[in-house]
Amino acid sequence: MTSENHQILEITKNYLKDIAEGKTADELAIYYSESVKQIEYPNRLFPEGATRNLNDLKEAFLRGKSVLISQNYDIQRSYVVGNTVILETILTAEIAVPIGQTPAGGKMKAYFAQFIEFEDGKIICQRTYDCFEPF
Repeated sequence: MTSENHQILEITKNYLKDIAEGKTADELAIYYSESVKQIEYPNRLFPEGATRNLNDLKEAFLRGKSVLISQNYDIQRSYVVGNTVILETILTAEIAVPIGQTPAGGKMKAYFAQFIEFEDGKIICQRTYDCFEPF
């Protein structure tokens, strides 16, 4: 693994750690290029999927704070190919509001495949494939 590959993998791990720790949208914005594009493919929470820019991401982080009590990202596998970090991650979260059949205070679990592209140490594109356990 090259020094640059190691660097973007460490940035990615810190990014997920900061999300899990509940950092604010402005604190998380340091990871993104101004022109970032996030694509979340269709899943149980977003059946139509979603495409977000930097402002949309900030709003999504704020919404997330009202929905989640806690969250943890357990990276199962990680790969770096060129300027892209590829992760297989398990999310576990405690929710603050009822979602589906899961009551407030209940747990959610999802399996993610994430492709996070970098330019100059900043995320320029993130594609996420989320697979939620029934809730």
